[in-house]
Amino acid sequence: MVKSQTLDRTLSALSDPTRRDIMERLTTGPASASELARPTGISLPGMLKHIRILEEANLVTTEKSGRTRECRVGPEQMEDVTRWIERYREQWDRQLDRLEVIIERKKGEAT
Repeated sequence: MVKSQTLDRTLSALSDPTRRDIMERLTTGPASASELARPTGISLPGMLKHIRILEEANLVTTEKSGRTRECRVGPEQMEDVTRWIERYREQWDRQLDRLEVIIERKKGEAT
């Protein structure tokens, strides 16, 4: 089971559209902080703050090489979030299946 504090940190990190864009970009491969900042118009210090939040949530890993910080997606945390969401999706699927049976039954009674 996913620990609540870990899940909170992960979902909080993903609540920001800029950080979701960073995650989307990193799915195509590693990128430096400056490469991530360039198309967004965000300053390098601003981008580094976003990266730090994603890193603290274990959503990305970074490796410093000289003056460059390369970022990569850390898939393990996303797998935990996916499992958590999947559990609720399955529950809702069961509820909707039951509702469909009730609706079909009511339609049959009405005719």
